[in-house]
This record gives sequence, C-alpha cells and structure tokens, in this order.
Amino acid sequence: MAERAKRQTFMCFFVLASWDRLQLMSSQRNLAQVVSAIVVAPLICLLLQLPIYATTSDESVSRPNIVLIMADDMGYSDIGCFGSEIDTPNLDRLASSGVVLTHFYNAGKCCPTRASLLTGLYPHQAGVGWMVSADLGTHGYQGDLNRASVTIAEVLGSAGYRCYMSGKWHVTPWDYKKNDGPKHNWPLRRGFHHCYSTINGSGNYFNFGSLVRDDKRIRHQPGAYYTDAISDEAATYIRKHASDSAQPFFLYVAYTAPHFPLHAKPADIKKYLGKYREGWQTTRHRRFAKMRELGIVDGNWQLSADDASDWSKLSVEQKTLWDKRMAVYAAQIDCMDQGIGRVLSSLDDTGQRENTLVMFLSDNGGCAEMKSRSNRSLDALGKSKSYESYRREWANVSNTPFRMYKRYAHEGGISTPFIASWPAGITSSPTKIRTPCHVVDVMATCCDVAATDYPTDFAGHSITPAEGTSLLPLFGGGKMMRKAPLCWEYEGNRAIRDGKWKLVARGLLEDWELYDMGVDRTETEDLASVHPNVVETLSAKWTDWASRCQVLPLDGRTKEERLSNR
Repeated sequence: MAERAKRQTFMCFFVLASWDRLQLMSSQRNLAQVVSAIVVAPLICLLLQLPIYATTSDESVSRPNIVLIMADDMGYSDIGCFGSEIDTPNLDRLASSGVVLTHFYNAGKCCPTRASLLTGLYPHQAGVGWMVSADLGTHGYQGDLNRASVTIAEVLGSAGYRCYMSGKWHVTPWDYKKNDGPKHNWPLRRGFHHCYSTINGSGNYFNFGSLVRDDKRIRHQPGAYYTDAISDEAATYIRKHASDSAQPFFLYVAYTAPHFPLHAKPADIKKYLGKYREGWQTTRHRRFAKMRELGIVDGNWQLSADDASDWSKLSVEQKTLWDKRMAVYAAQIDCMDQGIGRVLSSLDDTGQRENTLVMFLSDNGGCAEMKSRSNRSLDALGKSKSYESYRREWANVSNTPFRMYKRYAHEGGISTPFIASWPAGITSSPTKIRTPCHVVDVMATCCDVAATDYPTDFAGHSITPAEGTSLLPLFGGGKMMRKAPLCWEYEGNRAIRDGKWKLVARGLLEDWELYDMGVDRTETEDLASVHPNVVETLSAKWTDWASRCQVLPLDGRTKEERLSNR
C-alpha cells in the first residue's frame, strides 16, 4: 500500500476513535478532555503532513478541484498585479485573494515548459528537450512526450478526478501534410476525459488549424476568436461537470495568447491605441517603478539595461506603427483576462469556487522574434490577414526588469508571474512568496492537494521519479524543502540556481556568468571572476544534472539544421 494510503487508513481509524471518545467525554461533561481531543486530532494530521480535508470518508467532496491556467509567450511584468498598465482585473483579483510567487520559473520555451508542467519532470526526461518539430535522435530530444512520464491528468484521473483541457497542447508532433495526427499523445490518450484543443503551437486566432474536440478533428467556427473559444469551452466544462458529476475535477486551460501573430478584436485594440506613444523606455521604467511599489521586485535591484533603440529618434509614422503593435499585444492579454473572468464566474455560479485551487503562470518570457509576412499595412495589423510580432523592443518591456527573452536561461526568458488562489485552502492574508519555484513543482502540488501518490509505474511503463516539490507548504505560510538545485537547458542556453547563486550561459560558446540572486536578480553584475570556486562547483552540479536528465550531449546545430532531419 502506498505511504499516503497508509496514513489515510490510519487517520480514518484515528478520527473515528477520537469521535467516539469525544461523544463519551461530552456526556460526562469533561470540558478539558473535550478541548484536548479537538486540538490533538488536527495536530496529528499536521505531523503526518496529511491535509485535514483528506481524512473525511467522502473524498470526492472534500478534495479540491484544480484549475491550471497558462498564458503563452507572456512576460513577467505583463499583468496588473505584476506591474503592467494592461487591464487584468480578474488575475489581479485572484492575486488579492491568494498568494503571489515572485520567484517562479518556467523552462524558457513553449514545448519544454508544457512537457515539464504536465509531467513534473525536466523537459528532456519527458522527451521534449527541444521542440516537437523534429526527433533529434536521442531520448531527451525525441520531440514527443514519452511513456516514461505520466501527466497530471493520468495521475489525478486514476485518483477519481474528471480531467478536462481547453487550449494549446503542443507536446506531440502534428502531421502538417495530413493535417491530422498521429494521435498517440493527444490529450485523451494522456489522461484527459474531454478536450477542446489545438495540437500544434500557434496560428491564426480567427481561423485556427489543428483543432480537435476529444479525438476528432474539427473546423474553426467562422467569426470565432480562439482566445474566447478557449475560455468559453473551459467555462462550459465547469458548468457541465457541476450538473453531471460529484467527482472533483482537474481543468487545464492553456491559452495561445499573447503568442504571435498579433491578432485581436477591434474593440480590445481600440482600448489601447495611443497608450504606448510615449515609447518603450518610458513604459519599461514606469512598470519598474510600479513593481517596486507592489513589492514584486526588491528595492535594491537595478533595472537591467534597455535593449531597444532610442524612441525619440523614430518618425511619427514609425511611432504610430510601434504603438499599434503593442496595443494589439495588450489587447490579446486583456481578452485572455476577460475569459479568465468567465471561467471564474462559472465556478462562482455553480458553487464550486470555494474549494477550487486556481493556479496561473506563463510558459516563457516575452518573445523577441521578428515575424512579418502577409499584409504588412498599418490597417491590417491585428486582423486575420496580417502576421506580425511585437519584437525585441516591446519584449524588453514585457520582461521588465530582467535581461533577455524567450529561449534564453537568463531571468527574462525563464521568469513567470505565478498566482495561486484557493478560498478553502489558502486562508491567510494575501502574501508575496520569494522562494524559488519551478514548473516541475506543479505535479507534486496537484498530487498533494488531491491526496494521491505519484506512481512508480503506469499502464505497463516504469515512470521516471518526479523532480518537483509540493508548493502546498508555501501556500500555508511554511517553507519548501527542495533537495536539489534548479536547472535549465534549451539550445545550449543553460543555467543552474542553487540558493542565492545562479550560474548562466548563453549558447554553447559563451562563458558562464555568475549572479547573486539575493541582491542582483536582474543580472547586472557578473561575479564569475570574483568567485571562481563557486563557478566550478555549480558548473559541476549542472553537468551532473545534465547527465542524469538526458540533456547530454548538447546540440549546437541551428534550428534550420535540426529541422532538416524531419
């Protein structure tokens, strides 16, 4: 019997015995003993590290629902409660009623982060050390979620949860020639009971391809906007579940917003047109000041250097174009937040909000890639016939106050806002937690709150032990006991964070840089030459991790060279 099951069995007997004793003492009016029994039972639950809600006989009622929401290519400072001017009242409300983790990390890139989030493993251990665009010929880079991993849906589904998904999947290849499968790793084959999903990574928000419902290809509905569709499908799952099932549920809501292309609804764009005429430097510095006021960043951190041209030297026409690019990007986030509001309303309307854990994060930092094709006119920008990105200049704003971007292991690439709200379980006053955490921790957290064990084998396959640590102690004001440093690798960009130290390198040819995260999380002062022994120690630890987690050998080929193997 699993260790958690043993504890649950013991606690069931303990609670029943305590209740009989309590009734007897009550009849004898021994108040001191009654109070003692009331106090002792919860204390023993704590000592056993077993949530009190897991001791009831009807676990389907007591265990919480879990809603996991992920944004796509959204930077650290892009929501209101993390310093943004973008209107995100629903996410801000979640933050004000729960906890905010200011040192939360993703894997720096979409596919690897999603694989890591879903499995509780580092991306390479799950087979997705790079993209799902190609099999690079080794275990860590096969470009497809492997069977040595198990998803949150597979674990929770085995524990009595109903599991739903709405949004971007992107952990298995998509056959563009057939415009279909292979289906072996689609959501329903990895534990979900129902899904409304896009299998590939990005596309036209007004005409999305690779769209599936459960196990069947479907067509995008004319006039629909994909962000709204993701939100509305998620809300429908919640409402239908409330009427059909008494089981707890797990819902994974994976937006494509605000990933390029820059597509948004006209009314949302209009709200932000002209808001960015002051330029990227002014916007970035204003965000940094707000982040300090909110306590998101420490007052002793320095803002990293601006990575953009001088706004004042642009022509009026150029400023108008750049203003609209950022307005469309902001509109994408605004629309996502509106949709999150509808998801939360569905919980409220069905009486499920109180005992639902909602978590929100982003898959990587803002994206500096330059995308521009189809109709490049100012009028077309934001509409279906255009295909544009907001580029390095605005990505530098999104990642305030950090350096670098999506795909890099510097803070701008791997840092995400993280919010957790659970009215029945997080009852302390709103707080900001500065403990370093990672997407590998989400699996452990889900297992913990669902009172179930992570398996050693599943469906006939041996399962790689999970890497993460439950966040639940942090939610209750306690401490997390992490056993190993956090590590990263993507396209040779690599890092390790161990306590206050972070060692990071850009690409295979660059030297290691060393930063003291306690005083310089914005990575402005490289201490590698000052502390060579620390560099040597952390470098060795990173190599040990890379060897253990199927990261080696590092692949120095370009994206084009990798894709030529398809």
